[in-house]
Amino acid sequence: MNSPSLPLEGPNEPLSAKTDKRRGSDTIDATDLAILRALQQDARLTVKEVAARVNLSTTPVFERIKRLEQRGYIKGYVAVVDAEKLGRGFSVFCSIKMSRISADIAQQFAETVRDIPEVTECYNISGGYDYLLKIQVGDMKRYRELVLGVIGQIEHLASLESTFVMDELKHSYGIVV
Repeated sequence: MNSPSLPLEGPNEPLSAKTDKRRGSDTIDATDLAILRALQQDARLTVKEVAARVNLSTTPVFERIKRLEQRGYIKGYVAVVDAEKLGRGFSVFCSIKMSRISADIAQQFAETVRDIPEVTECYNISGGYDYLLKIQVGDMKRYRELVLGVIGQIEHLASLESTFVMDELKHSYGIVV
């Protein structure tokens, strides 16, 4: 699910409401950005509460939110849960190197990883490894079982390297808009 990229003012600066000529009519303005900011801060806000924050009436805000959803700027809404309280507080970054790669192998890997519930994030990366997985499990024993029984069985897996998280210093869910 690729969403269109938004224009940037400069490196590491917030997004602007400028029109990106490459996208034609699929642009967002300052009000849309304000709506996105409000929903990232609290996705449980009612349309009425969002409207109050962006100084518009509810009908245009409702229409804007629907448009942002339809165009893929808003991909979904989730509840952020505490992994530790759910017994899944052991975080691991697992770097995967494949023995060889092709479109079919990449597709098969993606399908396999999507079906592993402990893998919460997966990225195709460049450099010494092909993929980076973020895995949430209860403890080292469960991670070992996952590696030996599931991840280690992936076809064309050449190697993996595990990096264990000692402390989470920052975890942001939103995008600066």
